[in-house]
Amino acid sequence: MQIEPVTLEGRHVRLEPLSEKHHAGLCEVGLDQDLWRLIPSRITTPEEMTKSIAGMLADQVKGLTLPFATMERASGRVIGSTRYMNIDVANRRVEIGGTWIAKPWQRTAINTEAKYLMLRHAFEVFGCVRVELKTDALNMQSRNAILRIGAKEEGIFRKHVLTWTGRWRDSVYFSVLEAEWPGAKAELEKKMARA
Repeated sequence: MQIEPVTLEGRHVRLEPLSEKHHAGLCEVGLDQDLWRLIPSRITTPEEMTKSIAGMLADQVKGLTLPFATMERASGRVIGSTRYMNIDVANRRVEIGGTWIAKPWQRTAINTEAKYLMLRHAFEVFGCVRVELKTDALNMQSRNAILRIGAKEEGIFRKHVLTWTGRWRDSVYFSVLEAEWPGAKAELEKKMARA
């Protein structure tokens, strides 16, 4: 499993390796406080966005994460961020997470296609046997979206993460396994063809 920066591109979305050049675009769409309501940490200022980007890039150097800027292909605008995280080369698994998309692009083809591109790359290029996803137990929109991409719910880690609000988050874990990927891929391709 060789994890290195890559651009993943579909019809609606382009996932570019995250860099400092994305800062202004991420600030333009990502300082909306409602985005961070159910995310463990929040970003409220351009300085916090700078710190967040720097942290992800530092973790990338350590081999822990591979972050992307989520771009709308039609306009070329930055509309969010996502990443491979909790990378475990020895056990051939990654997590797709840290995902946020600005409100105007939520519930569009963007997130489905982005997850498809990341899953395909994880299984077909990295050679993963397992891809994990997790979300706040209270985030029904995210839970349903993860199920729609073909992931299986595995269970809930209770009091898993202390959030910026002081609330203990219960995290719902999901996964797609190597043997499940062909079926999930076919279903995702059907959904994207209808979009």
